[in-house]
Amino acid sequence: MQILENIIKDRGSRYAVSGGPCQSPEEAAAFLKDLKRRKKFAKATHNTWACLTDDGALKNDDGESGAGMVILRMLEREDLRNTIVVVTRWYGGKHLGGDRFRHVQEAVRMYLEARDA
Repeated sequence: MQILENIIKDRGSRYAVSGGPCQSPEEAAAFLKDLKRRKKFAKATHNTWACLTDDGALKNDDGESGAGMVILRMLEREDLRNTIVVVTRWYGGKHLGGDRFRHVQEAVRMYLEARDA
């Protein structure tokens, strides 16, 4: 599991991104359970995620409508399979509007760059 914390801050909201191997819905659930063992991540407002497996696409918005699809599309573009990417957001009290999608994209980009480094 790779975690990049406090990568983006905007109007009080904070973001982190994490990822690791995942080949099934069960492995996705196990990854999230492991991530949420960290109290900080368990208390997050959203843990949005996606994974492109050999059997198809998995995603969950976790209340951040449309964010799972943003992650999934980026994984498809990179043809990154069997890896789950989770973008975590701690809500800061102010709505971000469309900027939240930019932040999700930037978080995934940071994960991909760190993974390739």
